Amino acid sequence: MYRAILVGLLALLSCTKDPDPVVTVTDPPREKPAGLDGQNGNDQTPMPTEIKITVSGKSLPVKIEDNAATRALVEALREASVTYEADDYGGFEKVGALGRSLPTSNSQISTKPGDVILYSGNQIVLFYGTNSWSYTRIGRMEYGTLDELKSFLKAGEGRITVTLSL
Repeated sequence: MYRAILVGLLALLSCTKDPDPVVTVTDPPREKPAGLDGQNGNDQTPMPTEIKITVSGKSLPVKIEDNAATRALVEALREASVTYEADDYGGFEKVGALGRSLPTSNSQISTKPGDVILYSGNQIVLFYGTNSWSYTRIGRMEYGTLDELKSFLKAGEGRITVTLSL
């Protein structure tokens, strides 16, 4: 098909008085497969680089990873914020059931304070200490000092209500 167009253009241009016509042939733009350019596959809206976590009316940004779990979480958050209850566990984290399952890509991770992790595909863990386990990384909370992070998460104070949003 391109040859026929090129031959037609050359024939048409040979009838003009311009002695040195310039012909540029380019391929038509191709559709990119969904998800390969940082966009999700459903609505072509760019994948955000962060989400927001809110506890007791205070919020922190979370720089998110680009993986199947975060893409699924962002899709859910585009519909509505997700709220769940989280409890202290082990003196180094708050953990709570998300109320849905997300795809996992677990690997051995040594966590740090501020890490947001998916555990067992359906629980979100917010670290204010360290641990090493097989997890899927969601992202990392941006916070000031460790004491400010612990205060934000109400570390050691029992159950909190967590809201994730865009």
